[in-house]
Amino acid sequence: SRSDHQALAELGFIVVALEGSCNPNRSKSFHDACYGDMADNTLPDQISGLKQLAKKHPYMDLERVGVWGHSGGGFAAAAAMFKYPEFYKVGISESGNHDNRSYEDDWGERYIGLIQKRPDGKTNYEVQANQLYAKNLKGKLMLAHGGMDSNVPPYNTYLVVDALVKANKDFDLVIFPNARHGYGADSLYMMRRRWDYFVTHLQGKKPPKEYKIEFRPRRP
Repeated sequence: SRSDHQALAELGFIVVALEGSCNPNRSKSFHDACYGDMADNTLPDQISGLKQLAKKHPYMDLERVGVWGHSGGGFAAAAAMFKYPEFYKVGISESGNHDNRSYEDDWGERYIGLIQKRPDGKTNYEVQANQLYAKNLKGKLMLAHGGMDSNVPPYNTYLVVDALVKANKDFDLVIFPNARHGYGADSLYMMRRRWDYFVTHLQGKKPPKEYKIEFRPRRP
């Protein structure tokens, strides 16, 4: 119910959720700060916030920072790994709309505006596509997508996969052949893989093999 935050905290991680620029219920000037550049994804705000918290809480280890997200958050998680590779060490990108030229126009145009060609011949949408920056990957990245996703087509993740392969980068890929945007029956498997990925690559520990998450009925 808390997007896995509590579970990750109980695994020993410091979990931080920050409200960055452009989020709802703010003034127009607050939104203008990043309008037209959705690829920014408030990542500078996130990094600044973590650095300020680390000064206040020295036990925070900024050498082991992970990030994960789904859908627009998947777009942001991959962007974090590609654009700030020295800061983010482990990322999990689920069902990301990595290139908004192949996503819903009512989403992209709402936050980026209409497509416009720049003086260098590229468009404002093109320069925000994650696959252009995949070559910068240094940390550990897991990509995931549902094969039947009718919201964000799997092609969005395949663009990033293709760019990573061409850049000779190691990464992990999970495909749920019959899942849609929310993964449905495969959600618990994805949750377990998420836990395992962070435990392995941020804590340096070995998680229990193929741990099965099960719902247990509450006692009366």
